[in-house]
Amino acid sequence: MHLLMIIAAVTVACWLRYSGSIPQGNWHLRWQRALFLFLFPPLLIFMTLTAVMCMGTQGTMGGMYTDSFSYLLSFIFLGLFNILGLKLAFQGWKSVKSLRECPQLNLAGKQARLLQTGALFAGQMGFWQPQLVVSQGLLQTLSDEHLESVLAHEQGHYQYRDTFWFFWLGWVRSCTAWLPNTELLWQELLMLRELRADNYAASQVDPLILAESLLLVVSNQPLASEVCCAALGSSGVDRLEQRIDALLTPPETISEAKLQSWHIFLLAFLPLLTVVFHT
Repeated sequence: MHLLMIIAAVTVACWLRYSGSIPQGNWHLRWQRALFLFLFPPLLIFMTLTAVMCMGTQGTMGGMYTDSFSYLLSFIFLGLFNILGLKLAFQGWKSVKSLRECPQLNLAGKQARLLQTGALFAGQMGFWQPQLVVSQGLLQTLSDEHLESVLAHEQGHYQYRDTFWFFWLGWVRSCTAWLPNTELLWQELLMLRELRADNYAASQVDPLILAESLLLVVSNQPLASEVCCAALGSSGVDRLEQRIDALLTPPETISEAKLQSWHIFLLAFLPLLTVVFHT
């Protein structure tokens, strides 16, 4: 019975990934839909494996005897997921540790770390309380108003705690890379993360100035983003046009009623209710 639960959860997860589509247009709706398709299927699988682990190898469920194979399978997969999480945490810790070796500077009233490189780079690095990181090349190349727009974009990442939340989303991505469309949805979320930070910055500075800053920074191939890093150019050159179009187009108003409710994610926890039927 437990094995049937695991097979059913994987089947539903694959079906959602294959059949789901991301709407075009407003980034709010795209974000909600992409996040659901990315997160709900893995969460359903995690909860099913956790339920099997809680029920153990003894007893019956629905009149059917349980077996040790499904328990062992759940144990192996959850163990691998934890190992991947620890690996990502270690990589993030190394990045933060190396960041602390960079000199500090005061930038527009904010503490920042300076990278001794000619590449144009600006980003937030860390977990819940990330630090602003800028490169020497960025400070030497951008004018004051362009630099202000870049800092406003990075403040958007800080405001939404992107480094923290995308660390966990990155863990989900590593654990379920075998699910359909994982990489496609991950790239979409990275893109929408940048659109969200752009939208925040556009409310603080001139959107045209920010668009010019994007052209300067992204086209100069900034440093690749690492774990626990949210950088200005992390969406890449191939999506630069979409970001600039979004900045130069008046924002669409959208009612909260159209936004997807977080309550739908509670359905992924339904497998845990099967524990009460285990005897």
